[in-house]
Amino acid sequence: MPLPRRGRGSRLASTRVASTSLPRAVPVFPRRAGRRASLLSHAQRLTRRRHSSELVPAEPELRPDFRSGKWLQEPAAGDFGDLRQRLLAGMGTRHRIYDQEELVIPCASDSDSGSVDLQLSDLEYIKKEPSSTDLTVLDLEIPDFPEFSQESLTTDSLRNLTHGSPLSETSVERLVQYMQEVFGGKLKGEHEKLKFLRSMSSLSQTIVYDESTESFIHSHITDIVHILNVLVQEEPLNSLSGPVLQEILITVTELSYQDIHLLLDSEDRDDLLSLIIRIVITLPPIEALIHLHGARPSGPHNTEGLYRQTFQAFSDMLQSFVMKDPHLENFNTIFKHMEPWLQSIKDHERKRATVTMAQVLKCLYRHLSLKLPLHFQRLGHLVALMALLCGDPLKEVAEEAAEGTHYLLHITMRLKYITHDKGNHQSLKRALKKCRELLDRHSIKRFYRYPSKIAQVFEVFLSSTELCQFVMTTLDGLKNLPHPCSQQAAGELLITLVKNAESRFEKVPEIIGVICARLSVISQPKVRQQVINTVSLFISRPRYTDIVLTHLLYHPVPYDRHLAELWRTLEVELPSTTWILWRLLRKLQKCHNVPNREKMAYVAVAATDALYEVLVGNKLRAATFRLFPQLLMTLLIQIHHSIGLTMSDVSIPRGMYAEKEISTDITPLGFAMQATKTLLLRTLCWQEFNIMEKNKGWTLLKGECHLQGVFLLANALLERNHILAHRILYLLVPLLNRGNDKHKLTAAGFFVELLQSPVARRLPNMYSTVRLKDWLCHGNNVFRILALRGLYNLLRHKEMRENIKNLLPCLLDSLCEVDERIVLLTIQILQQLVQKMDFTALATMMRTLFSLFGDVRPDVHRFSMTLFGASVKCVKPTDKKGAEKQVLESLVPLLLYSQDENDAIAQESRRVLTICAQFLKWKLPREVYCQDPLYIKPAEVETICDFFGKKCQGKMNILAQTLVYSRNIKLPIRRAAVLFVGLLSKYMDHNELRITGTEWIENGEAAEPNMEMT
Repeated sequence: MPLPRRGRGSRLASTRVASTSLPRAVPVFPRRAGRRASLLSHAQRLTRRRHSSELVPAEPELRPDFRSGKWLQEPAAGDFGDLRQRLLAGMGTRHRIYDQEELVIPCASDSDSGSVDLQLSDLEYIKKEPSSTDLTVLDLEIPDFPEFSQESLTTDSLRNLTHGSPLSETSVERLVQYMQEVFGGKLKGEHEKLKFLRSMSSLSQTIVYDESTESFIHSHITDIVHILNVLVQEEPLNSLSGPVLQEILITVTELSYQDIHLLLDSEDRDDLLSLIIRIVITLPPIEALIHLHGARPSGPHNTEGLYRQTFQAFSDMLQSFVMKDPHLENFNTIFKHMEPWLQSIKDHERKRATVTMAQVLKCLYRHLSLKLPLHFQRLGHLVALMALLCGDPLKEVAEEAAEGTHYLLHITMRLKYITHDKGNHQSLKRALKKCRELLDRHSIKRFYRYPSKIAQVFEVFLSSTELCQFVMTTLDGLKNLPHPCSQQAAGELLITLVKNAESRFEKVPEIIGVICARLSVISQPKVRQQVINTVSLFISRPRYTDIVLTHLLYHPVPYDRHLAELWRTLEVELPSTTWILWRLLRKLQKCHNVPNREKMAYVAVAATDALYEVLVGNKLRAATFRLFPQLLMTLLIQIHHSIGLTMSDVSIPRGMYAEKEISTDITPLGFAMQATKTLLLRTLCWQEFNIMEKNKGWTLLKGECHLQGVFLLANALLERNHILAHRILYLLVPLLNRGNDKHKLTAAGFFVELLQSPVARRLPNMYSTVRLKDWLCHGNNVFRILALRGLYNLLRHKEMRENIKNLLPCLLDSLCEVDERIVLLTIQILQQLVQKMDFTALATMMRTLFSLFGDVRPDVHRFSMTLFGASVKCVKPTDKKGAEKQVLESLVPLLLYSQDENDAIAQESRRVLTICAQFLKWKLPREVYCQDPLYIKPAEVETICDFFGKKCQGKMNILAQTLVYSRNIKLPIRRAAVLFVGLLSKYMDHNELRITGTEWIENGEAAEPNMEMT
């Protein structure tokens, strides 16, 4: 019974044609007879109309040649038939093509390859005609002239039958039987391998008219793939000794034309495809092959011919995969396997991969018929790879990549039209318009000379995800150390794309991470700066600033030389400099706003080091001057937080330093100190810097006396650069109530020193005296000290004294503090206010000061007497009677303390005693001013006792007051008191003593000898 037949047209068996130079893939597109006219696309019809215009004289069409940069002339249409006949006549029977089949030439470009049709209406027309598969298709096709023709082997009897006439049923049955025998056995020798492959190919030709053949092949496809896998693995690597590999490729191609894909749709087949690609691409250069195999006689199996034919078959096979690939699934597979070879460091491998990819793109373009869903999601990656190859140091690679990029642009336009939002045609129209404007300025034919222009042209079509793919692939190109020009091309592509699409990127942290990793391998200064400028572009856009800063700060400190160079050489536009520096500063400030915790945040240390590097680079100079107050105060606060800490006290993210040990010389305080010093130098505060150096201000800042260093720096700025000091003052007004205690203390320390400035008079009371009053009541003594220091500085401005007088009750309470600094500062303030006090406040203060006479703190003792004397002077005549008692009570203590072993206290006692005597209108005997101890001069003591006994008689009991000091802890005071008690008792009436009670006096006299002994 005859086998069922199909009324199909024949398909192309294979293309075993050798090229004239480097093999170019020759895809043959099977088409049914009589369909040529119906397959003309809208673009073709437009082209024909354009060329048939009577207004334009007929002339040969100029066509771009990407390989030479010159122009080719397409032969006239009348000559093409003759040319084709000559080609067919020169081929063997295995290479002849039926008239109804069309020959497609790989090396010649399309008639419209010099321009891209960017009319949206054209794309819409194509969309409406799904039968049309081309954007622009040539009316005429120019074939390559084969220099080498392949003759059939003597064993190829079955193959010859397939091209002469359809096989008979008997022949088909014999082929099927032979195939079944092979499936159960093993092929030995080249002869058996070739017989199987050609039998398989011959059998595939019968599919067009024999349904049982197709069923047989599908049912045994696993066996076929297994045999092919064995044959491929038996092929020697880095060698090409026979035609077996070529025949494998041809067989796969012919089955692909029959929609039977042996290398797709499963993991095993995918591995086989990967192996075939690796074997072909990694073949040594033709010269090495010839040298390896030696000189062979000319003919179908000479080394050069075999090499070219094998490569031709390889290219044909890949192109056959994409001829019917509406979802781009096969193309995605091809690109996945070709990608590493497109980036190979070996020139011959990269060249072969580029040639192959260019031809696959051309074939895909000419047979493009897209349908959703699309499985190719790596457009950005592919565009970047082709763009990098356009800048390849090997001219042939660059030219081939440029041609492939041309076809890729056509494909991209169609792909974007299919996938774009149908409700938003305007966005696609804008993209097309922008692309057309770019191509008007930079011809697409020049891609291989200006690869950076590819970024401009494709950017309008790429989505945010595809843009990131482009950038990441371009950054990978920076690893190509053997070819500096590849690095240069990658740098140009990167900066161009980011400039044109800087607001449409996603995954910016990943991009910045790759850039940081690649800096160490970029050897060319120009390329390094381009890459750094890319970071500058990202960081200067508010949308990405914090993202970029966060990633840059997540690196070990101190930064290595590459990252330090990045910080130092940031190039941004002037309006963006302040924004960037401010955001970096805010990273540090936020760490100061949190409550005190066990460990310092790592970002605080990293941001401090980053500020140092930025200041060293001085690229953001304008912003540094503008933000000087914020920078200085933040760094001083960071110094305060860092005192006494090491890196073990920092919360370092896990894995930051891996197993690397951190040097003990690296401390958070060191980063903060060097940043502060650099800030002063970069803002021309040289005199302030010198003042800190001469007065050991840096040592004060980083020690327990941190606030003393802050005071010194504040005063230096106020003295040498009052403009900057005033700016800091205004900054600190709202800053004082923010942050934790260390933050507030450092800010308050600087603030109170700046209150010396005349500008402080302009501050509202709520920001000056009211705030200082709150600090006076603070539980932390340091704040109270700062408040008193601030009040003292405000007293320099006379108009501020009235407001400070309202704080007298708080100030008087401060006199009783245990902290000596508080008491002394209070005394200093009261000395400025004493002349403006009313008598009530003055009397209260005098009583408090009297209680401080004899204080164990020498300075408190001394200055309390000084203020007491000033208070006595300020008593108005009308209030003298009210103050007389207090003054009288102070006489004996002042007289006794004139004998203190502390000369300053003794001298001040005599001076204040004189003031008190003047107040009482007494003239003291000159013996009071004796510099020698009184206990060695009894006569002078007797005179003094006689004077005070008479003056105080009836006014106060000086004997009782003196007796109190006979128990003083200081020996000179005790001696003087005992001596005075003994002598005073001689000049007093005993009856008066008895009236007042003599027991305690008698006890005092009896105790005198014992006290003398002590």
